[in-house]
Amino acid sequence: MKSMVSPGSGAMFDRIARRYDLLNHILSVGLDRRWRRRAVAALDPRPDERFLDVATGTADVALAILRRQPDATVVGLDPSHRMLAVGAAKARAAGASGKMTLLPGDAQKLPFPDATFDGAIVAFGIRNVPDRPLALAEMARVLRPGGRAVILELNEPRNPLARLHVHRVVPFLGALLSGAAEYRYLQRSIAAFPPPESFAALMAAGGLRVETVRPLTLGVACLFVGRKP
Repeated sequence: MKSMVSPGSGAMFDRIARRYDLLNHILSVGLDRRWRRRAVAALDPRPDERFLDVATGTADVALAILRRQPDATVVGLDPSHRMLAVGAAKARAAGASGKMTLLPGDAQKLPFPDATFDGAIVAFGIRNVPDRPLALAEMARVLRPGGRAVILELNEPRNPLARLHVHRVVPFLGALLSGAAEYRYLQRSIAAFPPPESFAALMAAGGLRVETVRPLTLGVACLFVGRKP
């Protein structure tokens, strides 16, 4: 799961994997946890269903799915091997390894047959994908008919205080606390991400029926919920 930092190669996330979770909690003032819970609630996992967590990173969302529905199974996919290693350690500590599979992979070319999953989710990762329409079409492809698609992403906020935090405070603190120049990218990545209505149109073009577009916390993040017809 790519959250408050930049996109790019798996190698870049490998460099910050060990401190990734703590920094995200600090930079979001703990809101990232609440946003993920909202996203998982929208996914509505049910017993014996199978879910795909795209850009799973350190597997926070995958673990949240299993906490909400212990009888589900989850496959997490991410390009960063070290992020996946952190996620695997967290899964072992939570006793969730038997219900979770973590794999290296690309959101633009999902290594699964058509209609494999009951639900798919990507939290703070879709803006890091170079070809977003292709990734959305791939999510739709691997969903079964009626399957749910949930996307949680940072948004360009309109509130002045929220804009100040996203554009100034987060990049400054990220660089100060981590020493990683990647955190300075945040302002550019959010500004380049399409507004909610435009992204919802991309979802529809990719084969998903959009059911919900919901801004969160002064518009800092946005929750998109769709379904495969």
